[in-house]
Order: sequence, then C-alpha cells, then structure tokens
Amino acid sequence: MKNYTTDKVRNVVLLGGTRSGKTTLAETIMFEGKVIDRRGTIEGKNTVSDNTEVEQLYQRSIYSTPFYAEFMDHKLNFIDAAGADDFIEGVILGLNVCDTAIMVVNAGQGVEVGTEIHGRYVEQYKKPMIIAVNQLDTEKANWDNTLDTLHQSFGSKAVAVQFPANPGMEFNSIIDVLKMKMYKFSGEDGKREECDIPAEFEDKAMEMRASLMEIAAEGDEALMEKFFDAGELSEEDLHKGLNIGIEKGDVYPIFCVSAKKDMGVKRIMEFLIEVAPAPKENPAGPTSLFVYKTSLEQHLGDVTYFKVVSGKITEGQDMINVSNDGKERITTLYAAAGKKKEKVTELVAGDLGCTVKLKNVKTNQTLNAPGNDTEFPPIAFPPAKYRTAIKATDEKDDEKLGEALNRAAAEDPTMRIEYSKELRQTIINGMGEQHINILKWHLNNDSKINIELFAPKIPYRETITKVATAQYRHKKQSGGAGQFGEVHLLVEPIVEGVEPTGKFKIDGKETQLTIKGKEEFTLDWGGKFEFYNCVVGGAIDASFMPAIKKGLMQKMEEGPLTGSYARDIRVYVYDGKMHPVDSKEIAFIIAARNAFKEAFKIAGPKIMEPIYMVEIMVPGDCMGDVMSDIQNRRGIIEGMGSEKGFQVLKARVPLAELYRYSTTLSSISSGRGTFTMEFIEYQQVPMDVQEKLLKAYEEESKEEE
Repeated sequence: MKNYTTDKVRNVVLLGGTRSGKTTLAETIMFEGKVIDRRGTIEGKNTVSDNTEVEQLYQRSIYSTPFYAEFMDHKLNFIDAAGADDFIEGVILGLNVCDTAIMVVNAGQGVEVGTEIHGRYVEQYKKPMIIAVNQLDTEKANWDNTLDTLHQSFGSKAVAVQFPANPGMEFNSIIDVLKMKMYKFSGEDGKREECDIPAEFEDKAMEMRASLMEIAAEGDEALMEKFFDAGELSEEDLHKGLNIGIEKGDVYPIFCVSAKKDMGVKRIMEFLIEVAPAPKENPAGPTSLFVYKTSLEQHLGDVTYFKVVSGKITEGQDMINVSNDGKERITTLYAAAGKKKEKVTELVAGDLGCTVKLKNVKTNQTLNAPGNDTEFPPIAFPPAKYRTAIKATDEKDDEKLGEALNRAAAEDPTMRIEYSKELRQTIINGMGEQHINILKWHLNNDSKINIELFAPKIPYRETITKVATAQYRHKKQSGGAGQFGEVHLLVEPIVEGVEPTGKFKIDGKETQLTIKGKEEFTLDWGGKFEFYNCVVGGAIDASFMPAIKKGLMQKMEEGPLTGSYARDIRVYVYDGKMHPVDSKEIAFIIAARNAFKEAFKIAGPKIMEPIYMVEIMVPGDCMGDVMSDIQNRRGIIEGMGSEKGFQVLKARVPLAELYRYSTTLSSISSGRGTFTMEFIEYQQVPMDVQEKLLKAYEEESKEEE
C-alpha cells in the first residue's frame, strides 16, 4: 500500500438497521477498492465484516469491523457498525473516530428502528451523513415510500441527489441529478454506462436539480449571489455548497444502490472523495495516537486499533502511554480489513490503523511521542440498560470465569463487570439481553465455561424512623479465659437539618446524655453514621470504645432486616459493664452488634430501594401499552412529550422492577423502542413489599443455618 497524506484520507462509519445490507455494501466497497478480488456473502459465511463464528452462526453483525479501500488515489477508511441497539458500541466509537456517516436504508422497509436510533446519535455527535437507499433490486423495493419515511425522520435535511429509473426486480438504472446523467448497469461487477437522461425523466431531474441548487446555495453567500445572478450553479459549485451543508449537518444527500449487484456503490465512493470532509487532524504536530478499540484475534494476539490524531507514526517508533507512563514500541503497522491486515510503513494524521503486541494499552488511551503530554478525552459510551448476575456452574471455574469476563469488558466498553461486595454477586451490566447472550455464547464455546445467569439482588438500604434503646450482655465461660461485655445504647434517625440534643426518655425517665466523644462518618454506600460516647463513671473503659464502634459498623454493613447496608443512623452508647479479667475487644464487638440489632428492630425500621429515572422513546401507537407496563412495575409517570415523531415518557421506577425491561420494551414496541435509565434516589418500599422482603430474608437465613 502507498502512503497517503491527510487530505487524501476519508473516514466513514457505516450505520443502519439490521438487514439493511451494510455488510454486503462493505464487501462491494472493498471489491471496488481492490482490497478483495471476490465478494463474500452472508450466506456463504465468507464476508470481511461478519468474520467471527458467532456472527456467522446468527448471520448478523455483532462487532464493529474496520476496513478500507483505495480508490481514485485516496484511502477510504470505514468502520462497519452493527445494526442492533444491543451492540451500539461500534456506532459510538465510529461516530467519535470518523468524519462522515453513511446511513444504509433498506428500500423494502424504509426507515427502521436501527435507522432511527443511529440517526439520533448522528445528530447528537453533529456528524455529516450520507444516506444510501439499498436493495432497490428487490421485489419489495419501494422508492417513494422509503423517501417518505426518510423525510418523516430527518425532515428537509434528507435530500435526494439521485432517483432510481426502475426500482424492483429489473432495477438497473439510476438518474443522477448532480451529474445530470443516467447510469445504466450490466452484470454484477459495477460496470456502468453513462447515458443521457431519457426524456421521460427529464422534467423530474430538472426539478430536483433546481431544488438541489437552492439548497447548495443556502450555505454560502457567494454561491447564493451567483445562483440569483445566473439562475444555476455548476457541478463544482454544487459540490462546494453541498460540502458546506453536509459539514454543518444541514443536508443528508440520498443515493441509490444495490450493494449486492454493485450498482451505484462506485458513485458513493466518488462522492465521498469529491464532497465529504477530509480529516481535520494536524499532520504537522507531534505524534499522538488515540486507541479506539482493542481485541484479541487468532494468530495475532492483542490487536490495538488507533487513529493518528497528530503527526505521523512509523514502524519502530517509541511511544509513551499517557495513562500509565508505559513505554510502547510500534513494531509493525497495518491497515485493517477485518482479519486481513495490510502492512504499511507509516500513517499520517487523520488516518486509521492498527498494531499488535503492545504491552499494556487499553481502549480510550492516548499514545504520544516522548515529550508530548497531550491526552485525548475518552469516548463516552451509553450507560448499561440490562443487568444480570452470573456464576460458574462449577466453582472450580470461578477464577477462569473472572479472567474471561475481564477480557470481554476490555474489548467491549459497553460491557461492564463488577463484583458487588454488598450483594456478594458478580454483576454484568450490558445493553440488552442479546448483548448478554452473545457473551454467554463465548463463555460456553470459547472459554469452555458453563455459567448460570439469574436476577441480581437489589442493593436495598435499611434505616430507622424513631428512637429506641437496647442493651446486650455477652458472657462466655468455657474453660480457660472467659469473655464479658455489656453495652447499653440508644439509636435515632439522622434527619437533615435536625441537630442532636442528647435529651431522651430512657426507661420512662427524661434523661440528658453527656456527650464525651463524637465521630461522624460519610458512608461509602450513601448516607451517614454518627457515633456518640456518652458513658460516664467508668462503666466501660475508653479502650473498648473502638471495639464497640467496630461492632456497630459491622451491623451497618449487614443490616438487621435484609442484610443490606444501613444508613442515616445516630448511635449513643450511654452505659454498660465490664469485667476486670474477662472483658476483651471481641466481647464488646459482639455485645454492640446485638444491642444495635435489637434497638434497630424496634426503632420503626424501614427498607429503602433504589429508584431510577427511566426515559423511554417509542412510536405513538405503543404509548398506551408502555404506560400500562410501567405502572404495573410500580412506576410513577413524571412527564410525556414528543421528539422527531416519537413519544417520550419519563417515569420513576424501582430498580427491582426493571429486570429484563429491555426485552419487554422490545416486545411491546416490536423493536422500535429504546430507553435510558439513571439512578436518582433511595425511597421507602411499600409495606407489602417490605413484608415480602423480610420474610424472604428470614427464610434465606434459616437455610444458611
């Protein structure tokens, strides 16, 4: 491969719904770009993009695949992103790394859920976009309907620069109003004949071109004046005006293609070179690379995919990892096309490439030439929408499972793994049930680990609502040294803005406690704990106070009601007893734990649950069913609105009711709905729910005994 300068590079992410034909389009682009000499097929399981066993098994894209093409003395880099929302990782990294998006739309279906979701991300990242209406050669192809759905979704931004002369099974001709020519295709190898536009299409083509000239002129005053004076614009002027409109996100040009038969694909590649923006990275600066993806690939090991953000990178160059100060040597450089890697000697600013066998480099890290301390912001991936607990069927596989999960999370930033000390469970956080099922497939088939997936426990919180006292004596005498400790304590809730007075009624008597020592703790799991030493007269030696506090903290970490963390509690230790020989730290730890437990249970205890703000976006015809389902989940609807033809519902929903919600929403909306969820607060559970939780914990405790 030859070396390219920054202005000769284009970076493009392929977007679109499942079955829109992105993988087939990728094959044709590589065929036209001489990267492959024969196009693979999904059915033949030999495409560059869907090259993993699991993708071939399900016949769908799951992972983002970088590839390239050399065309018209330019290098076109692509990232083929999966269509399903569960595998959104490729869409997000592609929009961060690339300068232009191509949205592939199935002419038989029009705008689908994937189109809608990906389109929202395009607007969020303010990226230029080209629309490729694919599969115009199929029986169900409907150009007019597809155009209508595009206008419904993207408004006046969606502008046709081509239209098919004969969509359907006989499709072989495209009218291009930019070139004012008709392209006629024969065979399936991209061979095209450039013809004059037939008389029957002339009026339509002229009308579309006039509209296109107005749109192109709108973005530039000089073009606008030229258009008003001359009444038309040249092809060069159109390119200039469209370039301005595309870069601003004001124009989404629509092209016609049949990726399977290589019709119209070459024209899109030409347009990318003529009109789409080149990278804006700095070729003159010091060398900096941004790592956007890492993967473990057979025969190569760890592969690191990067974008050259400034300067240029050459073979043998030494780099510094800004995140860990680690030294890395770039021994080999490649241009990647799926599993195929083409060796190159250098890559310039704006270009995409990969290398292998770096020592300690992860996604979202920056590699710099020595002396350069630039660090690029990490790609922000969407929060998880699906959580499940996981464990190995055989405990002997626990360590192996942990390693496999960590590797999976390193390769896919939308997959987050956590071990919850609180819940004593390993929790997987992902984008949906399909996302988790693909991980399960890899664990079963690649790592040979049998696993179980199940509903995770809920991180409840326990607290109290009123004052209570209790005392507990721990006495143990069984040959040898004994144990003795007695603790009297009082508990009260911490209420924001209410300061402690020390005045209480204890054993029916009004009592003023003398506060000798006070410690306040902000708890890792939220809320506060305050510890007051009110012991007078030497009933408990001060040396035992740390042990009492330790016992109390142990019960704060394992609340008396459900074993969940306790919070917002003030404890006064005001009396007790000790023994000159048998009193030891362990005795006061146990006494404090049990006194706290007894006081807690009579202090108006309550269980609090995590509440999430859920924002759901669905088509209007699904709104009633979605609202009904949310209310059945104890959700409280807080607001409704609309956005780009979708209904938006905001509701407060307990986390306990959101297990597998992504699957339910997909079923209700036929895959057209999406949602986000964000923790907002803890709130008391209803009494009937609390009773069920107490009963379940009691039964669980009996089983453990």
